[in-house]
Amino acid sequence: MPERAVRIAIIGAGPSAYYAAAALIGQEDVEVRVDMFDRLPAPYGLVRYGVAPDHQRIKSVAALYEKTANDPRVRFFGCVEFGKHITIDSLRPLYDMLVFATGAQSDRSLDIPGEDLQGSMSATEFVAWYNGHPDYRDLNPNLEVEGVAVVGVGNVAMDVARILAKTVDELKETDIAEHALEALKQSKVKNIYVLGRRGAAQAKFTNPEIKEFGKLEHADPVVLASELELDPHSAATVEQDRMARQNVEILREYAARGQGGKPRKVHFRFLVSPVEITGRDGRVAAMKIERNRLVSTPDGYLNAEGTGEFEELPVGMVLRSVGYKGTPLPGVPYDKRKGTIPNDHGRVLNPATGDVIPGAYVVGWAKRGPTGVIGTNKKDAEETVALMLEDVKHLRRAAVAHGQDKKLEDLLAETGCKYISFEEWQKANALEVERGKAKGRPRVKFINIEEIRTALGG
Repeated sequence: MPERAVRIAIIGAGPSAYYAAAALIGQEDVEVRVDMFDRLPAPYGLVRYGVAPDHQRIKSVAALYEKTANDPRVRFFGCVEFGKHITIDSLRPLYDMLVFATGAQSDRSLDIPGEDLQGSMSATEFVAWYNGHPDYRDLNPNLEVEGVAVVGVGNVAMDVARILAKTVDELKETDIAEHALEALKQSKVKNIYVLGRRGAAQAKFTNPEIKEFGKLEHADPVVLASELELDPHSAATVEQDRMARQNVEILREYAARGQGGKPRKVHFRFLVSPVEITGRDGRVAAMKIERNRLVSTPDGYLNAEGTGEFEELPVGMVLRSVGYKGTPLPGVPYDKRKGTIPNDHGRVLNPATGDVIPGAYVVGWAKRGPTGVIGTNKKDAEETVALMLEDVKHLRRAAVAHGQDKKLEDLLAETGCKYISFEEWQKANALEVERGKAKGRPRVKFINIEEIRTALGG
């Protein structure tokens, strides 16, 4: 056993970070101390800034993270930016192990003409705006338009389409950001087009997500029966995959309903790809889409190929949700093709040599790419932690055995960092909940650190 606890720094404070911290303090073989750093003032990452505000049950997982955060062996430092306030070089003397839990922070593009027009943005930006992410408070999406295209058929695409389709009465009891609620009150959106380049059998949304569209107060789901016809490969997929089968069944039921009589429509379109966004005065005015057919590749993948048949959708906003990738961190290896930190089951690798970098680890989307749901990160984090525990006995320990806490405080002070502790965040959290009670909402969020500091009395 080492003479002192193994000191571990986790960069990021989202689900994968908390699952890693829980696994570290939950084992009995090695004494650990875990410090978590995040550039945002609030912990929990996507649970706060990514999960839809009308999905409060999913957000309840934060109670598990809070239990970990309250353990005396775990500390949280909010408003600490990697590359600015802390770096690999500044952390190495203070910690024995570094764990990167930085997620997949950027969106993949459509790579089509007109994508840079005003009103074309990533779905992630829109999600961050309505969830109160401080970086996107001033996004100011144009809700004066009647048509919106949502490109992609994963759960994030479902979330943004649903938020656009809901009335303020349906949203006012959620924890949606106040500025978003006010903006959505004035929304003139009538038609939301959700576009999938492959068929309904290949859609990535889950059954509960698509079912919700059949229960909206003022919006009807609209599906073309012709786009639900299955080729032999898709029919086999539906036969073998229960989720795909139920998705298709739900969509067929929507198709049988017809247009419906509600004022808003959510059009689910399949086997179509955007090929161009056209504009007027620098703003999105329409989207040109091409009809696809599915072609099987030698490895069994069903690829979408254009047929040369085109259609124009009258939309004034485009939200793309076609995948995510990590962004490079200063001094940290990066796999540009995968958008991840190169690793072997969680041990970070030197891309030039393929060798393991001692004491460096990765968890979550930064490790495996943007796959799975929030709970998927638990097993992923436990895999990395198991390797960390294997490595403890071989690890070259940080040279400074005593006084690291003072040195960390000095380091943050020298870089002008005024961090927020977990205790401070808990006070801010209680104030958010209290503000929400007055409006019959789960909470009314503080958007940035200035609001939090003011609420906490400076």
